[in-house]
Amino acid sequence: MPQLLDSAAGHFRTEGYAAASMRDIAARAGMKAGSMYYYFASKEDLLVAVHEEGIRRITDAVSSALLDTLDPWQRLQAAMSAHLDALLDGGDYAQVVVRELPRGDAAARRRLIALRDEYEFIFHRLVDELPLAPDAPRRHLRLMLLGAMNWTQNWYRPEGDSPRDIAEAFVDLIRKGENI
Repeated sequence: MPQLLDSAAGHFRTEGYAAASMRDIAARAGMKAGSMYYYFASKEDLLVAVHEEGIRRITDAVSSALLDTLDPWQRLQAAMSAHLDALLDGGDYAQVVVRELPRGDAAARRRLIALRDEYEFIFHRLVDELPLAPDAPRRHLRLMLLGAMNWTQNWYRPEGDSPRDIAEAFVDLIRKGENI
């Protein structure tokens, strides 16, 4: 099944969910189209599985990056760097997580939104740990950071700044605030 998920993630990334077909995903995985239905009842179920795997991978990467870091600013930068690594260099799964969300199955959509919210809670804690002014809009800061990181896939070039450099620049912008 990992090969099937890998194939689906790659196909969803390149073709988009709407244009992807189970037949094409099966061919990419080296399977017969009918065999896929042994594992997944629908294309949407397959998208949910790709999403779950993508969120798991990103969460694991960010959690690992935080293990040995104590300073709140360094923790935020380490988490952002891991997030950007997963998104920009981590293959197809993270791209699908950021771009595609099931539309038809309300229960699946709620489950994936709950997983996303669990992941975002990592950044909620990180932003809460920062030594900011008491009236700082922490929620907006967290949402801005996540949005900025997720948007990098639209402008990132591998020959430019590394994900680590981008994370460092984002944190520096926050720390310098109005003194930029």
